Amino acid sequence: MQSTFADQLAGLDLAGFTIGPPPVTSTDYPSTDAITQTLVGVWSDLFAMFVDTALEADAEDIGWGLVNLFHRAAQRKSSAVDRATDEVRALVATNDGSEVLTHDLETQIERAQCAEASMVALEEIREVAAGLFLNEFGSSWKPVSSSRFNHGAMLTSAVVQGRDFLRARSASKRKAAMPEGTPVVFAGGRNRFQTDEDAKTFASNVWATLDKVYGRVPDMVLIHGGDTKGVDRLAASWAERRGVVQLTFALDMRLGARAGFKRNEQMLSLDPRYIIAFPGNGVLERLVIDAKARRITVVDRRGPIGTCPKAVNQTPS
Repeated sequence: MQSTFADQLAGLDLAGFTIGPPPVTSTDYPSTDAITQTLVGVWSDLFAMFVDTALEADAEDIGWGLVNLFHRAAQRKSSAVDRATDEVRALVATNDGSEVLTHDLETQIERAQCAEASMVALEEIREVAAGLFLNEFGSSWKPVSSSRFNHGAMLTSAVVQGRDFLRARSASKRKAAMPEGTPVVFAGGRNRFQTDEDAKTFASNVWATLDKVYGRVPDMVLIHGGDTKGVDRLAASWAERRGVVQLTFALDMRLGARAGFKRNEQMLSLDPRYIIAFPGNGVLERLVIDAKARRITVVDRRGPIGTCPKAVNQTPS
């Protein structure tokens, strides 16, 4: 679901019907303090158990799965809201003024309101667990093939799949899929380093560059490819720490060799303020060329260990 149930009702002709308050309130769900204290305790005990055992190598996968439990539960509630909304639309379309129809309509609305409240509560639990995942493993938690909407917090730390954004046609759906902000595209590939020190320096350069751009664009929406093994992972972790919304465009593997170039087109179609470019392949080079042709400012960090190539190539006069 990409818009609130109230937004969806606003688009329907409900004249003559009385829409009451939701039958549940926030006090019917666990408090934020209770959620945090419980998950922190469970998480700490669980992953302390894996230390120095054969399962330590699997800890990150187990942590991802634990967060995903709450994510999937929230998705099921979201689907329940959508089904109830469809039922409301059908009932309104066949409105004959009867008491039976009115009762059915009220029942569906209450069902949707309950499902939506549960969805928001489950998303809050997921977000707490995702924060623990970030602290434990140093990477941002993201679902495999869906968006990480956060309706209760106005998408402060959401991770939205690009295709969900592009499919959102109405203004209300687009607002829910991605809040207002200034798009900034981050791009780079998978890099290997000769030493651990080089890898740490590269990571520091990524964060420093993002912090610098964030200082210029405080309403940044970070757009990247969502690669969990490349430099995108560093950018995602930075965004999670800073509370910056992420919009990810995964490769559409059905397009074969065209997949990367198609993703470039999708990201540039959002008219980003900046393109932040770290070392990558030919697809990234094309992104930089196309961005410059559109007069989009490129923050070039394709030099050694994520530095500015102009600074490296500059020679004393």
